Amino acid sequence: MMKKMIITGIIGLLLFPMILFSQSDTLSPDRKLAIDSLALEKVRDLSKYIKIIGDKNTPWSEASRVIDRAVELFMEGSEIGVSSLSRPEINNYPVREYFNRLVRLNYDKVNIEWYKIQYVSDLERQPDGTYVGVITVFQRFQGFDRERGLVYEDVTKKDITVYVKRKETQIGGRLIGFWDVMLGDIRVKETTK
Repeated sequence: MMKKMIITGIIGLLLFPMILFSQSDTLSPDRKLAIDSLALEKVRDLSKYIKIIGDKNTPWSEASRVIDRAVELFMEGSEIGVSSLSRPEINNYPVREYFNRLVRLNYDKVNIEWYKIQYVSDLERQPDGTYVGVITVFQRFQGFDRERGLVYEDVTKKDITVYVKRKETQIGGRLIGFWDVMLGDIRVKETTK
C-alpha cells in the first residue's frame, strides 16, 4: 500500500510539469481542471498519510518516513488546527509538530477518516500571480482504549487552503515552466459529536 502511494506520487510529480507546461501566468480551463484534480489528489494523499501516522500499529520508522512525505505537501510555515469536544479553544500547530503529536496520542487504537473532500472556493488569482482556493473535508476521529473500547469520537469540518504557484526548473539546459500545488493552513470550522 505504501509502495503504491509512493509510486503514484513519483509518477504524478514527473508528469505534472509536462501536463501543465505553459509560457503564461494565466490558467486555461484545461490547466485549471488538471490543477484542481492534483490539489484534490494531494488532499487525499494527506488523508492516507494521517491515517498511517495515527495508526498505533504503524512502526515508528515508517511513521517517521510518512511524516516527512506529509510535510512535503505543505508550504513552509503552515499550521494545522486541532479541536476537541472537551474544550472550546482551537489549537493550531506547525505541520511537523501536528504529525508528531498525532503519533503520540494517548489511545490504544485510533481511527481517522476523511470524507466529503471538495472545493468550496474556486481558485482565485492573487496580485502576485499565485492562485488560492479552499478545499473542505470532514474528519471522523475515534480514539479507543483496550479495556473500555471507544472513549472519544468527533467529526470536524476543516478548510484547507490550497496555493498554486508558477515555478520554473531547468531540464537538459532548457527552462521549463510549470504550476505547483502546495497545501497551506488547515483550519477547524466546526467540531460535533
